[in-house]
Amino acid sequence: MSESLDDLPRCAWARTHWLNADYHDAEWGVPEYDSRALWEKLILDGFQAGLSWLTILKKRDAFREAFEGFDPERIARYDDHDVERLMGNAGIIRSRAKIEATIGNARAYLRMRDNGEDFSGFLWGMVGGQPIQRDFDNDGPVPTQTPLSVEISKALKRRGFKFAGPVIVYAWMQAVGMVNDHEPSCHRRQPVARLG
Repeated sequence: MSESLDDLPRCAWARTHWLNADYHDAEWGVPEYDSRALWEKLILDGFQAGLSWLTILKKRDAFREAFEGFDPERIARYDDHDVERLMGNAGIIRSRAKIEATIGNARAYLRMRDNGEDFSGFLWGMVGGQPIQRDFDNDGPVPTQTPLSVEISKALKRRGFKFAGPVIVYAWMQAVGMVNDHEPSCHRRQPVARLG
């Protein structure tokens, strides 16, 4: 991990801070198929709502510690005492609504599993099992949401998820590689496309 920016061509947002650049180069847009990891990233994107992704990156390790490795089984058992414990943790974003949504989302994740619905299989099925390679020439600028992110958001909400609106879902889709939104000049565009 470097604490300075080099001059590699990157997406504009990744040129603002070395943490963004490191995350962009190693993780952003790489297809993720592990259900628990997909769920963790959705939770973190929910916490990011109204804030910068850099804020989340700076606090990600503290989040993982506070939420016990984002283990849905453990989080689903959290009670009011745990909410208060998390509200007192200065290392994370102390939003009661987002903390309570995380607990509810762990329960929703487990309900899906218990009903035989694999989180990864369900979500990747909504994109046909393959990352969408967005065409900047024909699709225009990067959107904040798409009809597909609206559809996925509605499907998640029907299953009990909160902080999973279409804008959060689209940012999450980009992060987990369901859509390749690396800019055409970005050094990660083609390597990520080959992963799909």
